[in-house]
Amino acid sequence: MNVSGEKTFDAPRDLVWQVLNDPESMAKTMPGVESFDIHDDRRWTANVKIPLGLGGLKMKVDMEKIEEREPEFAKLSVKGHGVGAMMNMETSFTLGDAPEGGTSMAWSADVKIAGPVGSMGQRVLQPIVNQQVQHVLAALDAQVQEAAKQ
Repeated sequence: MNVSGEKTFDAPRDLVWQVLNDPESMAKTMPGVESFDIHDDRRWTANVKIPLGLGGLKMKVDMEKIEEREPEFAKLSVKGHGVGAMMNMETSFTLGDAPEGGTSMAWSADVKIAGPVGSMGQRVLQPIVNQQVQHVLAALDAQVQEAAKQ
């Protein structure tokens, strides 16, 4: 399942880059984070409860930054394991200057889910993924605005 989009932030690119590359800031954007461990500046692990309709899917998610070109591009590999599901995701973003000021971000994610949860099919999972993406983008905007105030 591929998802992508664009987002504009009312903040300078270096500030947006800083928030996107700070594991603690990113943990605050992820839905359902129960715990978060930073191993180093390229690898971290989160225990999350992903909302899926009537219940939640508990998953251990390992994240690793696999490529970066500061202050414009980064790619992240994400692997999650839980009861009934395995997730592999590769996500990336490219930052640029927005025409009306601020910073533009083009992002994409290729999400693969295996196991019983994955067998629900894209028709069922796509709206859930879209909802989670909107949550992350709104939380990311809040993190950027908070950093801009400091």
